[in-house]
Amino acid sequence: MLSGKNYIAGEWLDGPDVFQADNPATGEKLPTKFQQGTEEHVNQAARAADACAEEFAAMAPAKRAAFLRACAEEIDARGDELTEMGNLESALPAARLQGERGRTVGQLRFFADWIEEGSWFEARIETAQPNRTPLPKPDIRSMFKALGPVGVFGASNFPLAFSVAGGDTASALAAGCPVVFKAHAAHPGTSEIVAQAIAAAVEKTGMPKGVFSMVHGGGRIVGQSLVAHPLIKAVGFTGSTGGGRALFDIAVSRPDPIPFYGELGSNNPVYLLPNAMKKNAAGIAKAWAGSLTMGVGQFCTNPGLLLAVKGADLDTFVTTAVEELGGVASQAMLTDRVSSAYHHVNDDMAKHPKVTCALKRRDTDGPFEGSPAVYRVSAADWQANPELAEEMFGPAGIIIECDNEEQILEISAKLFGQLTATIQMDDADAAFATKLRPLLEKVAGRILVNGWPTGVEVCHSMVHGGPYPASTDSRSTSVGSLAIKRFVRPVAYQAFADALLPDALKDSNPLNIPRLVDGKWQMPK
Repeated sequence: MLSGKNYIAGEWLDGPDVFQADNPATGEKLPTKFQQGTEEHVNQAARAADACAEEFAAMAPAKRAAFLRACAEEIDARGDELTEMGNLESALPAARLQGERGRTVGQLRFFADWIEEGSWFEARIETAQPNRTPLPKPDIRSMFKALGPVGVFGASNFPLAFSVAGGDTASALAAGCPVVFKAHAAHPGTSEIVAQAIAAAVEKTGMPKGVFSMVHGGGRIVGQSLVAHPLIKAVGFTGSTGGGRALFDIAVSRPDPIPFYGELGSNNPVYLLPNAMKKNAAGIAKAWAGSLTMGVGQFCTNPGLLLAVKGADLDTFVTTAVEELGGVASQAMLTDRVSSAYHHVNDDMAKHPKVTCALKRRDTDGPFEGSPAVYRVSAADWQANPELAEEMFGPAGIIIECDNEEQILEISAKLFGQLTATIQMDDADAAFATKLRPLLEKVAGRILVNGWPTGVEVCHSMVHGGPYPASTDSRSTSVGSLAIKRFVRPVAYQAFADALLPDALKDSNPLNIPRLVDGKWQMPK
């Protein structure tokens, strides 16, 4: 049963005002009234997180891993409840929500396994050489240590996998950082159910109460207070470029600036290379239509920008794509705000004098409606009108028609940061792809060949980030085991007695983890 309250270090607390979530499928308010969080709630949560931060960071990895696994078990135990509530608040179908829940609990178990394995510590040991000349070498050892309390923002488009127990929370907890979570106002009920699961896991595994808190927050007060709070040491965010940049500016303007790991905007360019198009333009178009409309186009990896050499093959591609997308029914988008922004940018695109509208429709006047759209523009006009590069968050794409391959390379060298870049190619396109790859390495976090970017595998080699505005720190990723690096920092210990060292650096290697000793990796026994 939902309480509608804020969860602060083991207690469910009221707020001064209430709000209700919308049902995107009907446009009606859902019945539960949720308590609006406050600056004081953030303060209480941050203080509780700080009070237990040292204990949680020093905890044996196996104990934190048990907590993460318990979170996964408790979320799974609420599976039907989450599917029902998630559908009401997001209009996402049951199969999507069930798959997203599987991803969420899979991430938690993935990080549990990873912190037990121990490589993430990057334990390094340089033993002393007292007889070295001209100067003796001291014993120096280093490892990664948790930053401290982390603020995490829930995303609108993934009510589970990028939300309460999503990748930011999972990687922060795995690193040993308590989390203060700001729930997204679009799915507060789903968020509370997951918070209940985490609360149960806290009790089951004996974690300190302050290890997790959740504050409801419509408006800006909660989010701004969270980023500005002096006890918060890092922030994870997934959302719009405007909102993320405003919070980033707060983070770096603090008296003690903190890292703000924001995943913001991306067009995710797709390159349609000539020989691939000659062989299978229609097939590629059908596949693109499927990727473009997945989740009503509300994926941060939605392939909304295409580049190709103009000609008959591209005409075939456009004709086929329009036919495919014309048969895709309109669907409810996540929020009225998302839908309004989508239609606003589409209206501007359709009216632009340099843009050809190949497909645009609006099936209903409903406030949450989203329908596919396709636009065409010449390479010269696209370069001369930077407003055409604005992200269309929804099932819409714009095709840049280039005169030749050199023009594709010219545009690629000027792209802003992207989460992904995709190359659709045939073996005969290898020479051009070889020229294209180094340009894409400069602008994208993940480069794909003959696939589609929607769908982000949780694994050790995944990179979900990129140069700004794809993310605020191109050196990081919000998905995969490298995500843990965002919430740790290296600490060196010089000339320490063995008994004073953290377990990860002791001579006996009590954690049985991989370590770099005098420049050579030593694997656990």
